[in-house]
Amino acid sequence: MRVLVVEDDEGLGLEIAAGLRSAGFAVDLANHLADADFKISVNSYDCLVVDRGLPDGDGLYLVAAQRNRGMRVPVLMLTARDAIADRVAGFEHGADDYLVKPFALAELVARVRALCRRREQPAPARIVLGDIDIDLPRRRVQRAGILRSLSPKEFAVLELLAARAGSVVSRSELIECCWDEMAEPASNVVDAVIAQLRRKLGAPPVIETVRGAGFMIGSTETCAR
Repeated sequence: MRVLVVEDDEGLGLEIAAGLRSAGFAVDLANHLADADFKISVNSYDCLVVDRGLPDGDGLYLVAAQRNRGMRVPVLMLTARDAIADRVAGFEHGADDYLVKPFALAELVARVRALCRRREQPAPARIVLGDIDIDLPRRRVQRAGILRSLSPKEFAVLELLAARAGSVVSRSELIECCWDEMAEPASNVVDAVIAQLRRKLGAPPVIETVRGAGFMIGSTETCAR
């Protein structure tokens, strides 16, 4: 999943990005409204994290303008303003959640994940691929009952392939959904993660390379429990 963080405090922006990336999200950063507006116009995001106090205006105006254009991506507002009127204004301008500074990074990550889940409802809690069991809420993968330790990026790639089981997912789609703007599309970054996934998941291999098209996992059984 890909998140845009709009925050003019460079240190805080990098801290938020690092926390989200460690939780498996791809993250882009913008430090003013114009930059955020451009990135929203050219990229597809699963959630926006928007500060209110930006150098070129209030983040609420960005959210309101995007809502008027039909944007349905969930938005978490960040602000140092904790008055009830400020929170009400945030919701009235199209925000889905509101977090007052200072905040715990773990809470921000949990709120972003909740907003992404809400957008995707109904979504399964578990995806079963033969003897591979993917527990989405706990981000755990087992094969034949044995826990496999995956990095956040490996889990993100496996989750996307599993959700699209039976269909080919191109390298560009994987980069768009699982990496951020710092990724180099011309590099072998996708192939390296796929190779690691195959090694960690073991035999027989479940990820197929479709020459000239991308990668695919076979049919799945999904459980919503």
